[in-house]
Amino acid sequence: MMKHRLLCLLLAGIFASAAVFAEDRTPAADFTLKTRSGDNLRLAEQKGQVVMLNFWASWCGPCRKEMPLLEAIHNKYQRMGFRLIGMNVDENTAAAERFLQDVDVSFPIAWDSNGAISKLYQVNAMPTTVMIDRDGNVRHVHRGYKAGDEKQYEQLIKSLIRE
Repeated sequence: MMKHRLLCLLLAGIFASAAVFAEDRTPAADFTLKTRSGDNLRLAEQKGQVVMLNFWASWCGPCRKEMPLLEAIHNKYQRMGFRLIGMNVDENTAAAERFLQDVDVSFPIAWDSNGAISKLYQVNAMPTTVMIDRDGNVRHVHRGYKAGDEKQYEQLIKSLIRE
């Protein structure tokens, strides 16, 4: 079942139309997940910061290209009230750990191995990025990745930080 879900997500990412930002203002669904460091991460505890949830998988080519760019964004904006959380959807975290040995990141990686949080956020393409404002509302959803999308991420982050 999980392999079928992953294949569907991969195909959705490949066949998705151009990545589009969708504006919304619904409260972000709260969750608590175990992180790579072994700590529990609860979304509600991030309130007051601009939060980017980036749903990714080790098998996703665009995710692999995007990850170093996300690390640069994290490093640039973290001192301004920005929090990036990598939401790994691999059923087996070992594959993600192998990838992260080559692409070291300093932002937290949360394990969504059973896909429960992906379902909450209606993730249907890899990668999917969800931007949450300081009040805990979903403000933008971006599906897919192509070169240059990181510039749009930065514009959104700056705009949400200024609010």
